[in-house]
Amino acid sequence: MKSQTPQHALQASDVNDLRSAIALLKQHHGQYIETDHIVDPNGELAGVYRHIGAGGTVKRPTRIGPAMMFNNIKEYPGSRVLVGVHASRQRAGLLLGCKPEDLAFHMGQAVKNPIEPVNLSTGSAPCQEQIFRADDPDFDLRKLLPAPTNTPLDAGPFFCLGLVLASDPELGVSDVTIHRLCVQGKDELSMFLAAGRHIEVFRQKAEAAGKPLPITINMGLDPAIYIGACFEAPTTPFGFDELSVAGALRNRAVELVDAVSVPQKSIARAEIVIEGELIPNVRVQEDQHTHTGHAMPEFPGYCGDANPSLPLIKVTAVTMRHHAILQTLVGPGEEHTTLAGIPTEASIYNAVEAAIPGFLQNVYAHTAGGGKFLAILQVKKRTATDEGRQGQAALIALAAYSELKNVILVDEDVDLFDSSDVLWAMSTRYQGDISTTFLPGIRGHQLDPSQMPDYSPSIRDRGISCKTIFDCTVPFALKDRFVRAPFQEVDPRPFAPELFD
Repeated sequence: MKSQTPQHALQASDVNDLRSAIALLKQHHGQYIETDHIVDPNGELAGVYRHIGAGGTVKRPTRIGPAMMFNNIKEYPGSRVLVGVHASRQRAGLLLGCKPEDLAFHMGQAVKNPIEPVNLSTGSAPCQEQIFRADDPDFDLRKLLPAPTNTPLDAGPFFCLGLVLASDPELGVSDVTIHRLCVQGKDELSMFLAAGRHIEVFRQKAEAAGKPLPITINMGLDPAIYIGACFEAPTTPFGFDELSVAGALRNRAVELVDAVSVPQKSIARAEIVIEGELIPNVRVQEDQHTHTGHAMPEFPGYCGDANPSLPLIKVTAVTMRHHAILQTLVGPGEEHTTLAGIPTEASIYNAVEAAIPGFLQNVYAHTAGGGKFLAILQVKKRTATDEGRQGQAALIALAAYSELKNVILVDEDVDLFDSSDVLWAMSTRYQGDISTTFLPGIRGHQLDPSQMPDYSPSIRDRGISCKTIFDCTVPFALKDRFVRAPFQEVDPRPFAPELFD
């Protein structure tokens, strides 16, 4: 029999920061482990977690496993590094208080019912228990925080879960986004900003005015904050504060506090906050110190190219909690699928449900696409007039999430979270010449290495893609010929109780 949950057990609704999230995970077998074995943040830490729980598009062998805390970091006494908090769909469900298969619906409701963040008085925030100012002659970010590298090809040490908070210098609206941040010096970071991101718009406005853009980089957060921040336009249009999604998920506003060295807000219960300014008209080569030619392993599973010209952040201060936890991820791992994919699923579900109520049963942003490139849509054809709506649903999905590349459509009897079942549907309910729709010349994602003119003459520019819909659904008129073999319904628990504890 299953053990009874103790009366004092934490629930997802009790989580308000990273430490309470860890406490919740500790209550569930196989979701969290710690090690006191010394580890080098330079490559070794990621190499270890590859085998423990990275998953995703990481080179095999890898697997889905527990979140892992490293308590003994080489050359950083007293520092702790946590990896893999989001690297499991089951763990995401535990942390957000819903079944793993219901995450798209749960997130979809949250984005439609936002709760705006609130401000705390200065001096009352846990994130400012310790303050290190960059104008101190002994300040050195490289010695203060153990930023990891993932591979020997990395451009340098990276903060991989730095949630950047910035504001439009003209309109005052704020935005939060996770960005790639490479340590370039004792008080300098390079920052990769994809074209069209809201913070990139803020930076361009500030630069046009010849002014720096004040920002905070918030690390070690309530998982609801990270995952809520990964919604994108058009679901969260310009001016929408994604911190309000986390507020809805917790039914409690995210708390902010004034930064100590720049006119910007920090997330009050963050483990670590780096404060600074994006400097106008200054660019740096991402791998200027290593000259590897690469940045870091990206979600498609490859080591991306180093960017030759990135904006520079001048660090002004670092604030942190006592015994702070540096949170990171392995670039191509399952953690990216959770963070990027579940908001993708929610965006697609909301858009399709609004257009074709009751037709779409569920969505899975598959880990093979890093939560961005591949979506499985489970649909239910209820009448003859629903035939063809599956294609409409796929087109809506591609419009709702512009970085999506391939859509696979399956019927309601197919487990969309089971790749073998999806491939079974493709093997028995799909004919390539009539079940495939090609949409060439559509803007995709710049990190897809196949979206290059030298890969295919049909591609006019980097980031242009042929998007594809694979219809693996049975025609409504033939549904009675594609009924899966029936089995007797039984309760298996008395026969193998150890498998169900």
